[in-house]
Amino acid sequence: MLRIATYDFAAGKSGERDLSAPLGDAVLYRTLKEAVVQYQSNARQGDAHTKIRSELAGSKRKPWKQKHTGRARAGDRRSPLWRGGATVFGPRNQRVWQYHLPRKQRLVALRSALLGKARDGEIREIRGLSLAEPSAKQARKLLAGCAPRGSVLLLLAQRDAVLWRSFRNFPHVSVRTAAEANAYDLLAHKWLLAQEGALEQLGQRLAVVSAEA
Repeated sequence: MLRIATYDFAAGKSGERDLSAPLGDAVLYRTLKEAVVQYQSNARQGDAHTKIRSELAGSKRKPWKQKHTGRARAGDRRSPLWRGGATVFGPRNQRVWQYHLPRKQRLVALRSALLGKARDGEIREIRGLSLAEPSAKQARKLLAGCAPRGSVLLLLAQRDAVLWRSFRNFPHVSVRTAAEANAYDLLAHKWLLAQEGALEQLGQRLAVVSAEA
C-alpha cells in the first residue's frame, strides 16, 4: 500500500495516510507516451500556412521574352525562384492534428501517471483547503509549505472559483478538477497538491478501468 503526505491547511501540520486508489502494479511508459503525444497534438493549432503559386496576387505577364536576352528564362513574377514568389512544399493549414485515443487507454495512462507520482513522493493531500475570498497570500503560504520548488498541479474535488482566482496568477501553477485531470497534467508538473476528496474522485474514475480489465 502506497502512502502519501498530508497537510492541514488551517493548522499547518503534516502527516501521512494510505492511498486507496486502484493504481495497479507497474507504470506503463508506452501508454503514457502515446497519451502525452495525443494531448499535445490536440493542443496544436496548425495554422501555419504558405501560399502556392496559384494563390499569389500579381501579374501573369512574362517579364521578358524567352530568347536572346542573355537572362534566364522566366514565366512570371510569382515563380518560387523569385523574391516574393510562391513557396514550394511549405506548410499548409489543411491538416487536422486532432485525434482521439480510447477512453480506457487514456484512463490507464492517468493511472500510470498517478502511480509514478505516488512512488516518487510527489503527492500532497491538502486537508481543509477552503477560502472565503480570493487570497494570493494564503495561496503563497500553501505553496511554500508543500511545494517550495517546481511546478504545481492543484487538484480540486469540484470547481471552486475562489481557489482558482487565488492561484491563477502564480507561474507554473495549474488548477484542475478531479473530473477533468489527465495524464499530461500530472506529468507536466512536479507536485500534485490534491484537495481533500479529490483523490477519491480520481480513484472512482480509475476503478472503471480496473473493473473492465
